[in-house]
Amino acid sequence: MIKYHEKPFYLTEEQVKWVEDTYDSMSHEERIGQLFCPIVFTKEEQELKELAETKHIGGMLYREGPGEELRQAHAVLQKASKIPLLTASNLEYGGNGSAIEGTYYGREMLAAATGDEEKAYQLGKVSCSEGAAVGVNWSFAPVVDLDLNYHNPITNVRTFGSDLDTVIRMGKAYIRAAKEEGVATSVKHFPGDGVDERDQHLVTSVNSLSCEEWDASYGKIYEEMIKAGTLTIMAAHIAMPAYEEYFDRNKADRVIPATLSKNLLMNLLREKLGFNGLITTDATPMVGFCSACDRETAIPLSIENGCDVILFNRNMEEDFCFMEEGYKKGILSEKRLEEAVKRILATKAAMGLVEKQKAGTLVPGPEALEILRCPVHDTWAAECADQGVTLVKDTQQLLPIQPKEHKRILLEMMGDFPSNERVCASFVEKLSKEGFEVTVYEPEGFEVMEDTVTDFKKRYDLVLYIGNIETASNKTVSRLNWHTMFGLGNNMPWMVHELPVLFVSVGNPYHLLDAPMVQTYINGYCNSEYVIQAVVEKILGRSEFKGKSPVDPFCGREDLKY
Repeated sequence: MIKYHEKPFYLTEEQVKWVEDTYDSMSHEERIGQLFCPIVFTKEEQELKELAETKHIGGMLYREGPGEELRQAHAVLQKASKIPLLTASNLEYGGNGSAIEGTYYGREMLAAATGDEEKAYQLGKVSCSEGAAVGVNWSFAPVVDLDLNYHNPITNVRTFGSDLDTVIRMGKAYIRAAKEEGVATSVKHFPGDGVDERDQHLVTSVNSLSCEEWDASYGKIYEEMIKAGTLTIMAAHIAMPAYEEYFDRNKADRVIPATLSKNLLMNLLREKLGFNGLITTDATPMVGFCSACDRETAIPLSIENGCDVILFNRNMEEDFCFMEEGYKKGILSEKRLEEAVKRILATKAAMGLVEKQKAGTLVPGPEALEILRCPVHDTWAAECADQGVTLVKDTQQLLPIQPKEHKRILLEMMGDFPSNERVCASFVEKLSKEGFEVTVYEPEGFEVMEDTVTDFKKRYDLVLYIGNIETASNKTVSRLNWHTMFGLGNNMPWMVHELPVLFVSVGNPYHLLDAPMVQTYINGYCNSEYVIQAVVEKILGRSEFKGKSPVDPFCGREDLKY
C-alpha cells in the first residue's frame, strides 16, 4: 500500500488526485509502458517522438554526450510524452556523468578521503546541478555500498569506503544537495555490494553477511538513506541468502537476485525498513539478472515481486511483449501493476514534474549550460583533489622529488583504458614543465635480454608507475598486469633496490597487493585533471598530503606496509 502523504512523497491532496486520476485515464498499454526506463541512443527527433508516443515509457537514460545535444533530446522526449518522464543519468562523480563537458568532480572515494562531508555535498551539488542543466531529473547515485572486499572489481573508488559512519554521512550529504537541485536520488546497490569479490554485471553475486551483520552495516545505511528522504532505491542483481532463509526457511534456492526476490524487496526493504518510495531494478541486460531466470518470466516477475521500474532492455519490443504476456498469464498481477504505476506517478508528482510540465520548464533553455564546469565547480573540484590525494607510504623517504636529483624519469602506464593517452600526456606535460626529462615506457621484445642493470641505471634516475586501472563493469578483476618477458622486462618493478620507484594510482586503491615491493605509493582515487595536478604539486613538495584512506590500502596484510 502506498502512503502518499508520508515520506518520501509528502503529496498534497491535489497531487494525490492527479496520481489517481491519471492512472484511471491510462490505457493498459500506457500503464505497461510506464514500467520501463530504457537506455536511449538515438537523438533523431522523429525516433524520439515515436518512442514516447508508442511505447509510453516512464523514464529513460542517455549515456554521456555533448550537453546541448542531450538538452535538446530531453526536450523532444518530454514534449512528446503525455506524462512527464523520469530522465536518468549516472551522476556518481560529477556533471560529466551526463554532459561530457561537465565537471569531473571526483570519485566518491576521493571525497571520502578528505574526511569532510561537505565534499560529498559538493559532489551532489555539482553532479545534479549540471545534470539538471541538460534536463536530467533522476540521479542513479549515490553509491552507498561498503567496500569490504578489496578483490571486488566494481566497487572500490565508486564507494565512500569501508567505514559505516563515513558512508552514511556522505551519502546523506549527496542526497541533501540533490534535493536542492530538484533531482531525485536512487541510492544503490540494495542489498549491498562490496562483500563478494565478483561483479553482478557478470554473475548473480552474493552478499554473504548474516542477518545480524547486515542489520548492523548495510541495514543501518539504508535506514539512514530512507530517513534522509531518498525517493528511489536501486535493487541489485545481488542475492542475500541469510534473509531469504530468514523469511522462508523452506526456500530451496537462496541465491536469488534482489531484483527478483519478494523476500528482499517486499519483506525486508518495504516492511522491515519501511521504504515507501520507488524501487528500480539495476540494468536488466546484466548477467546477474539474466542468469537467474528465463527473461520472459523474469521481466514481469521482477515487478510482481517488488520492483516498480525495469531499467534498460535487451530489446524494448520484446520486453514490452514479455511484460504484456506475463500480465495475461498472471505472473504480473493487476494489484502489483497498479501499485507500481501509481508509485511511479507519485514519484513524479513529488518531484514537481507535473507543475513543471504545465509551465514548460521540464527542460531548461540553453542558457542553463553555463553552469557546466563553472568557476565555482572548478574550484570545488580542485579543492577536493588537493584534500583527498593520499600518501599511503614512503618508507624510502623519496619525496619530494626534484629535477636536480631525479631528472630522467621512466614513466610506465599501468592499465589499458581509453583514458590512458590523456592521463599519460597530462603527467608528461606537467613534469616536463618542471624540468624533468620523461621517457614513456614502450614494451620490449627479446632484445631486453641484452640490457644490463648497470645500463638501466645510467639511463634513468626515477621510475614512475601510473596505475590507471579504472573501475569499469564487465571486468572480472581489477589488478596489475605486467609485460613480463620472463621477469626481465623493465615494466616489472624489479628495480626497487636499484633506483627510486614511485607508484601513483589514479584508480583502484589496492595496487600494493600486486606491487608490495614499491616503497613510495600514492592513491589519487580518480584520473581527473584536478587529481593529476594535485599529485604533481604534492610529489614536488609544494603541497602537503592531506588525504586519509577511507579503506585499508594494505589489504589487511602487514607485508605491504614496508
